[in-house]
Amino acid sequence: MWVLSILKRNLAAKLASDEQSEQSQAARVAALSQILDVLPDAAAIVDASDRVLEASANCVAMGLVYFERIAPVEIRALNREVSRLHKTQSREVVVNRSGSKLGNWEARVQISPIDDDLSLMIAQDLSEERRLNDVRRDFVANVSHELKTPVGALSLLAEAVQVADTDIEQVRHFTSRMQIEVKRLTAMISDLVALSQVQGDLALRNSTPVEVQNIIAESVDATKILAEQQHIEVSISADAEPGRIFGDEQQLVTALSNLISNAIKYSPTHTKVGVGTRFIDNMIEISVTDQGPGISESDIERIFERFYRVDPARSRDTGGTGLGLAIVKHVCANHGGECVVWSQVGQGSTFTLRFPAYLNGSAAPAEVTGK
Repeated sequence: MWVLSILKRNLAAKLASDEQSEQSQAARVAALSQILDVLPDAAAIVDASDRVLEASANCVAMGLVYFERIAPVEIRALNREVSRLHKTQSREVVVNRSGSKLGNWEARVQISPIDDDLSLMIAQDLSEERRLNDVRRDFVANVSHELKTPVGALSLLAEAVQVADTDIEQVRHFTSRMQIEVKRLTAMISDLVALSQVQGDLALRNSTPVEVQNIIAESVDATKILAEQQHIEVSISADAEPGRIFGDEQQLVTALSNLISNAIKYSPTHTKVGVGTRFIDNMIEISVTDQGPGISESDIERIFERFYRVDPARSRDTGGTGLGLAIVKHVCANHGGECVVWSQVGQGSTFTLRFPAYLNGSAAPAEVTGK
């Protein structure tokens, strides 16, 4: 009888201990679950048997959790390795989201032990990182290619000058060509610097309320010499509506100057380029209209890409770098705006910058669709 009594007491003590342990674990899980949705990456609390006790809302959508269990085989294997070693482990995996239109995605999964049974799983999406790396690599390749042309031309022209050192006319011809290539190289470097500035983390550190009239006046003045050289008249609409935009004045002037410069370069001589503004639905629109050759629909879809040129031969003649509209796009995005294009082949083009108006000490909310 006394043996049975001892067994009963031990069983009761164990049950009480197990119940207390379960309550303690539940409390820890509850406390940890509150921070899961705050984490920027998909996260979950899992146990040694691959059971998911708590998970952030995006875990199911990302294909990490299925019926309260870790779904991918590779991650289950990683979880068991962590349980065995009691040490944080990480691995890059391709998660198969079966039945989803989103397809597979690459993730860096890290699992860290919390105690003897529980672990914290965090999955970082690598697709955006991969995309940015691809964009960066393509950009570097494009820059290298674009710089190679004027640099190569300068090298050849320098050799030609050496050969023709006794022929004054030939030397003058070659040196004039060298000046053209240097100007093209300088323009490209300037645009690259401008593009890096509008893409920076502190792109709008100099934001203030800016008068639209000042933006237009500075932009027209900046392109005055080019307009005179091309015999183009830049006219500001008499009924241009006043207004203010909250942002970086220099960026706004750069964007509008690029549009006016493009309009001048691609317009026939002795024609007009018009600049106008209007206020509509709490938005300020600044439009630049030319009488140029127009742009086809297929080209309109790509003109804001870096180094894309509708007419490469014409761009070489005008000194275009292919970066102007990319700069315009980023300036618009920085200011919560967009750039809208209307164009028809043979009838010219109109580029319209749309920004939230600065009203009563604040910028009007805007629903941007063209970033």
